[in-house]
Amino acid sequence: MDLRVIDLFSGAGGFSLGFKNAGYNVLLGIEIDEFASQTYSNNIRDAIILTEDIRQVHSRHIIESVGREIDVIIGGPPCEAYTVANSKRMKYPLDRLYVDPIGQLVLHFIRLVGDLKPAVFVMENVVPVAEGPLREALKEEFSRVGYEQIYFNVLRAEEFGNPSRRRRMFISNIPLTDLMKKYSTKTLRTVGDALRDLPHPGYGPPNHDPVPISERKLRKIVTLPWDRGIVYFRGSKGKLMTSWIRLHPEKPAPTVMGKSRFIHPYEDRLLTPREHARLMSYPDTYIFYGPRDSQYNQIGESVPPVLSYFIARAIAEFLEKK
Repeated sequence: MDLRVIDLFSGAGGFSLGFKNAGYNVLLGIEIDEFASQTYSNNIRDAIILTEDIRQVHSRHIIESVGREIDVIIGGPPCEAYTVANSKRMKYPLDRLYVDPIGQLVLHFIRLVGDLKPAVFVMENVVPVAEGPLREALKEEFSRVGYEQIYFNVLRAEEFGNPSRRRRMFISNIPLTDLMKKYSTKTLRTVGDALRDLPHPGYGPPNHDPVPISERKLRKIVTLPWDRGIVYFRGSKGKLMTSWIRLHPEKPAPTVMGKSRFIHPYEDRLLTPREHARLMSYPDTYIFYGPRDSQYNQIGESVPPVLSYFIARAIAEFLEKK
C-alpha cells in the first residue's frame, strides 16, 4: 500500500521520520524556521521542503509540488498559545485560537486539510489545545471543511518506547487511541537505556560536543541529587516549572522541551543535543543543523519518531481495512 503523506509545520522531521520508517512516501514538509528546514531536508531526503510561513502557503502550491493524491496530512502547529508553560498565555481559551497569532496557525492546518481532503489527518499539540470550549470550536472548524467525526487522542510517548515522558494531544478523524493500544508497552525505556553506549562529549556521533557551563551553575549541580533541578520559572496561572534537572538513570526522562536542559545522571555537565535526541528516540544518523540552541529547540519541539512510527502503522492498518 503506497501511502503518500505531507507534513505541515514539519520542524526537524520527527513526525515525518516515523512515517518514513513505516514505509510511507513522505512527499513534502512545510517549515518556516531555516535551521529546522535544513535539518529536515538533509535527513528526509526524498521529500520536498518548503521553507515558508504557512499563512502564505495556498493549497495550489502543494498540489503544484506533489499532486492531489495525498493520503495523510500530519503536523504539529506551535504550542506556545496553548501550553501552561507560557506565562503570557491568553486567559480565555477561545482567544488562544482566534486572537493569538501563533494560536491561529491551528486554523491554517485545518484550512489546508479542508482544501486537500486527505483520507486521514493527525494534528499534534499540547493537551490544553482542546481545553474547555476549544474542543467544540475545533470540532466546528473541522466540520466546516468536511470532517464531521473528530477524535481527541491523548497519547503518552513513553508507552511506545520513548525514553522520555511526553503526553500530547493528537487530533484526528480516526480513533487513534483505540488503534494504538496494541502497540503500547508496559516496559518503559529509561535514561540509562538511552544514553548507555554514548562516548564522552567530543567523541562519537554528530551534535555531541561539550556544552559550556558557568562556574556558578557548576557549583550548584555538583551536589544535585537525581530528579532535582536548579532552575525554576513560572508558567501559566503561576504554575512552577523546573529545568536543569539531574536525570534519574532508572526512569524515563521528564518531557524534553525546546528550553529544557538536563544534567547527566553521573557527570556534572549538561546533556548534549545528541543526548537530548536519544531521549526523543532519534537515531544517531539523524543530524541536526544550526546553532546549539536551535538544535535543542528542534529536538524538544518534535514528535518522537518512535511514537510517530506506531501512529503511522495504526493509520496504515485502518486504511487497509476500509
